[in-house]
Amino acid sequence: MRQVLAPRKGWRRGYVYLGKRMQRLPDTPHRIALGVACGVQASFTPFFGFHFVCAAALAWLVRGNLLSSAVGTLVGNPVTIPFIASASFWMGGELTGIHITPPEHGYDFAWLLHNLYAIILPYLIGGLLPGLAASVACYFVLRPMVAAFQKRRRTMLMGRARQRMKDHAARVAARRRRAADAKKA
Repeated sequence: MRQVLAPRKGWRRGYVYLGKRMQRLPDTPHRIALGVACGVQASFTPFFGFHFVCAAALAWLVRGNLLSSAVGTLVGNPVTIPFIASASFWMGGELTGIHITPPEHGYDFAWLLHNLYAIILPYLIGGLLPGLAASVACYFVLRPMVAAFQKRRRTMLMGRARQRMKDHAARVAARRRRAADAKKA
């Protein structure tokens, strides 16, 4: 449990790793950024436990990258969910006019089932606008970053390939010279 809550090598390393994996996805920057945006939008829905499924469905609909949509759902983490939920629920309550009253004798499963509609609908509608704003922001921030990274990586790989070709040509030329010298001798 300690390893899940506080990894030995830190959370930053995991996020950097996910960022590198996302940047190395063999897809266009547009589709990768669109997938992340779908994951961010899915994080603003009340369907906890199904954010990956919602993100994948959204990414499939708009032809975004499915793997990057899973990375985008990391926006909805234990630190941010209370803020997302309270903002979405408040905004949804204002937009729909649906407000729930707390129970007199404490929360229980029967109360939850009785008020499920009054909880999910405001949360869902209220999460659309902030989710859309966060998704658009993520898309426009990530697309040029992924494009720049892919261009830099492509340039580096082409440089390595050219160097390997030069080295190979030099080895072949040396082998031919040795073979020619052996024939003369």
